[in-house]
Amino acid sequence: MRPITVVAALLFCLLPGLFLPGLSAQEQAPETPSAAPPPEQKLALKSAVMCERVENLTPVRSGLAFSVSAGQVCCFTSFDPVPQPTVIYHRWYHRDELSTQTRLRLYTPKWSTYSVIQLRETDKGPWRVEIIDQNGRVFDVLRFSITD
Repeated sequence: MRPITVVAALLFCLLPGLFLPGLSAQEQAPETPSAAPPPEQKLALKSAVMCERVENLTPVRSGLAFSVSAGQVCCFTSFDPVPQPTVIYHRWYHRDELSTQTRLRLYTPKWSTYSVIQLRETDKGPWRVEIIDQNGRVFDVLRFSITD
């Protein structure tokens, strides 16, 4: 009689699984709230300024008009967050004509960078810098002038 008792005990343990296929112990347990996945972060421009120079990743003498005698002008940008390494561009336009384009790399979790042009007498007049990503998304357009 002993073998029958073991077989009966095994059947007792296995039968619920035969009648409720596909239910795991986790699915039979009461539900507990789970943490929602973090929202996907997007690359964000924190600040953008035109300045005469950059020292220790800090813009110096920012403004809207720069003297040609300063010798150079910089476009400083700071991004936070930078969810993954990526590339942005500073497109420099003089009198609505593309003068130069600078490719800049950004790294996680936040990044500051800048581009520079050297000034000549022929550079006087209106300028703009478009800050864009590799897909053409425009983050900002900075307008400034080069004067005497």
